[in-house]
Amino acid sequence: MPTHKSYQSYIVQSLEDPAEAAAYLNAVLEDGDFEHILLAFKHVAEARKEVAARSGQLDTNWDTCDRLIAKGEVPGFSLIANLLNSLGLKLSVTVQGEQAA
Repeated sequence: MPTHKSYQSYIVQSLEDPAEAAAYLNAVLEDGDFEHILLAFKHVAEARKEVAARSGQLDTNWDTCDRLIAKGEVPGFSLIANLLNSLGLKLSVTVQGEQAA
């Protein structure tokens, strides 16, 4: 018997683990579809809000990100960097496929 009410709740719960969130975001960023990237950040923001709620901590950066994406707006680079930092994640840049030496 499934323990989740929906795929959405499954995704959000799995993204509470920073390693899962990192793998998920990397896969979506690799895909490169902007709408998917925004949806992925929304999922991670929802997961982070759940973690913060259980711990009694207020994380306004994640709340701000979630609200922006819900309105169809794009969070700024500094907000995204702060969000990832709060999860213990970081952005990196790599050389694309054939260009790697």
